[in-house]
This record gives sequence, structure tokens and C-alpha cells, in this order.
Amino acid sequence: MSDHIVQIVVFAVLFLLVSGMGFVAARWRAPKDLNHLDEWGLGGRNFGGWITWFLVGGDLYTAYTFVAVPALLFGAGAAGFFAVPYTIVVYPLVFLVLVRLWSVSHRHGFVTPADFVRARFASPTLALLIAITGIAATMPYIALQLVGIEAVLKTMGVTGDSALARHTPIIIAFAILAAYTYQSGLRAPALIAFVKDTLIYIVIIVAVLYLPSKLGGWGSIFDAAEAKFAASPAPNDGITLNANNQLQYITLALGSAMALFLYPHSITGVLASRDRGVIKRNMSALPAYSLLLGLIAILGFMAIAAGVKPLPGAREGTLDTNTVVPLLFDQQFPAWFAGVAFAAVGIGALVPAAIMSIAAANLFTRNIYKEYLRKDATPAQEANVSKISSLVVKVGAVACIVFLDPQFSIDLQLIGGVIILQTLPAVALGLYTRWLHRGALIAGWVAGMGLGMWMLYRIPNAATGRAHFGGSAFPLSQFGFDTTKTIYVGLVAVAVNLLVAAIATPILRSMHVVEGEDSTSREDYFADATPAATPAADPAPTT
Repeated sequence: MSDHIVQIVVFAVLFLLVSGMGFVAARWRAPKDLNHLDEWGLGGRNFGGWITWFLVGGDLYTAYTFVAVPALLFGAGAAGFFAVPYTIVVYPLVFLVLVRLWSVSHRHGFVTPADFVRARFASPTLALLIAITGIAATMPYIALQLVGIEAVLKTMGVTGDSALARHTPIIIAFAILAAYTYQSGLRAPALIAFVKDTLIYIVIIVAVLYLPSKLGGWGSIFDAAEAKFAASPAPNDGITLNANNQLQYITLALGSAMALFLYPHSITGVLASRDRGVIKRNMSALPAYSLLLGLIAILGFMAIAAGVKPLPGAREGTLDTNTVVPLLFDQQFPAWFAGVAFAAVGIGALVPAAIMSIAAANLFTRNIYKEYLRKDATPAQEANVSKISSLVVKVGAVACIVFLDPQFSIDLQLIGGVIILQTLPAVALGLYTRWLHRGALIAGWVAGMGLGMWMLYRIPNAATGRAHFGGSAFPLSQFGFDTTKTIYVGLVAVAVNLLVAAIATPILRSMHVVEGEDSTSREDYFADATPAATPAADPAPTT
């Protein structure tokens, strides 16, 4: 630790400065009363273009992305670049979907995607499944923000012999996060996102301009990466894709793009927007983050050229590849700027973790507590329950890191993408058609979730020695095909989900199974009928 005093001081000062901003956020654009879910959980639904851009960008591009994407390039090569195309194609895919979701939610006061499903299909059971799915997919994602912070702390030597001593800094960081999120709600990550994204942009721009000159230029960097993968016996690595990993690359990129804005925290950032125009402008501008992500990814090849050796992992004989980027910064940057870079990663964990915990808490409050435990809950009671739930979510995330092998938490994140994709038929398609029967959607969810879990269970991880849940690349040979190719589990599972729902719908209708009717089935359901006090944006399409 004594060798990293400057880095630790810079990291601590910036971290405390941002934490102070989190508490101040309660008075930033604050209403008279924060005791309403629209105010605490959605920032008053009044964020403009710049705030939304930083909020959603800070929500989607997390600390784990900062360390995991280059770590994947460090270990597997070109396959790690899947994160770049998927964060490009996602915005055209969701452009119209999110605009319509905002209109419907704004008109009917929906706070969560499960609120929409509950009203659209008149099914509390389906809404409950959507809520549980969202919470289950979000929890490991929050835990993984801690993995990013932990990688930085390990690099700075802030560790201990016991599990408690090793995790004490993380526990303190998340206690501070819990306090200002409880007080300020969504306004806290919205304000902090400005600092977080500015720091990350500065660090990455300096890295791509400064590090190549120290490592012999871009030619030397790619030559070093090519030499490493040429000497590797693994069939799926290399600086370019090959016949073994192309199908996995394509399906993983497409599946990840379809899943990204199904996560509750992504939708929360969108619903906090002031109007439809804000969403349209942001869906057009957010791909700028993909340029940043591409530069971040190349840090993995820089680490190879710099001869970085990952620190030991939690289990004996394993390596923690998440430390390669912090180690690269530690070895190549001046101590003070390495501290700035470490702070960028640490603060980069706070923004998404706060939004994720708020989104998960909103799901519990609106779709479990209010639906099943207290139907007559007042807005103030909803806000209080959501605040407490957000604390519980954070405690659960910390527990995942303290009591479980962090590598297991990383595997859980892969499961999260498969899980959240199973909400696509009800949430995304439900915005455009009510043809799918609610019973068929439930049957599709069960089929897709069951198949997805079975496929994930069958995937080993040779690097960690884990026999099950070792990734999301499913060997097609297990389906009886004579090939070494793999495919992304989530895309297969959601395809089966849709197929079952499509087949079951006419069967249930022929059996005259009741579907349920409510106000959301009217033809003007999608009309953008905003309250008189709120300036209406461009009208939504009607159906």
C-alpha cells in the first residue's frame, strides 16, 4: 500500500467529492416533497437532453464494462469486440420502442415495465413474473459494479488477510452510496453522472494518445497481441474472428442489443426524461459512447503489449483478469493520473449501482408490495418502501461479493442477460400488439426461462474449473450438430419463448380462455394525451 499513497489519496479525494454531490443532489431541481415515487424514483420525470444523455450513458457504460471488456480482449482477442457493435445496433432497434413506452407510461403514470404489462394484458401474474425477472437480472449486475471497484483496490494494495478486511473499503463505499441514494433518489446518480463520464472520457483520451507512444506505437501493440494468441492453444482466440466464434459473436451481439433496454435500470433512465424529443435526441447521440467503448476495449491489447500479468484470483491457481486495466494504468501512468483513472472506475460503479438499486426497488414497491401486500398504499408509503428496498438491494449486492466467489458473480451476470430477454415478448412486443394471449406469454416465459437455464447449466468453464454456468456460449454439438460452433443462449431461449407464445395464443383463444379487458385495450391507448400542465411533445402514433 505504501507504494500507492499518491494514488490512494487522489482516489479518496475524488470519491468523497462525488459522494458529497450525491447528498447535495436532494436539493438539486428538487420539488417541495420527495415522498412520491415519481419524484424519488424518476427524478420528477423532468430530465432534459443533457441530463438524460449523461444519466443513461452512465447507466449503460459501467465500471464493470471499464474493466471487463478490455479483460475479455486480453484473454480472448477479437471476440471481446462484440460489445462495440451491440451498443451501436441497439439504438436503432429501440428508437421507436422507447418513444412509445415513454408516451404510454407518461400518460398512465407507469413507473416500471411491469406496470405497463399489468395494464396492457390485465394480468397481475404476468406482471409479477416481469417484476421478479427484472429484479433477478439486476441483482448480479449491481454486484459486478463492486468487482470493478475491487479490481482497483487490489491494484492499489488495499487488501487484507481476512475476508472482512479485504472487503471493508467496498462496504464503506456502498454504505455511502446507500445513504445518498436513500436521501436523493434518482437525482443523485443524475448529478454524479456528469463527473463520472467526464473523468472516463479524459482518462481514455489520454490513454489512447499517451500509451501507444510508450509501447512502441499501434503496430507494436497489435503485433504483441497477435503473437500472444498465435502461441495459445485455444481455438477461439485471436485478433480476428474465425469459423469457430463467428456465430457466437453475431448472436451474442444481437441478443445483448435486444436485452440492453429491457433491463429495469435502462427503462428507469428513459422514463425520467422530460418528453419524447429528449428520448429521440438521446437515441441518436448515445452511440458516441460506443466510440469510447471501442477505445476502452483496445486497452486489453495495450495490456498485452505492456506485459501486464493479472493479479492472483480468489481461488488458488487462478488469475483475476479484471485487474489488467488497473495494472496497466498503475504501470504506465504517473502516480497522480493513475489515481484519477482509478477514481473514474470507482465512480463509474456508483452511478449504475444507484440507478439499478432504484429500479429494482421500484419493481418491488409497485408490482409486489402494492399489488399483493398493500393495495391502498399512499404515494408517500410507496416512496418509503422503495427507499428501504433500495437499501436491501445494495446489502444483497455486497453480500454476493463478500460471501461468494467473485468469479461466480461474473458468471451470474451472463445469466442475467438470458433472464431479462424473456421479458421481450410482453414488454417490447406488447407495446405494438395485444394479439399474444396473457396465458400464452406466461407459457412462453416458462419455456424460454427453462430452456435458457438448462443450456447455461450445461456450459462448463475450463479456465475456472467450473462444471456448470461457465458462460453463455452453448456448443451446438449438444443439440446433435456435427460442429464446434457455439451460439448465444439468450437468443435461442427467447426464440423458443416467442414460438411457444405464438402457438399457445390461438389454442387458448379456441378454448375461450378469458383474456381480461381494461382501459389499455382502447384504440387511443397510445395517444400522447399529456396533462395540461405538462407541455406535450410531438404526438405519438395511434393504433
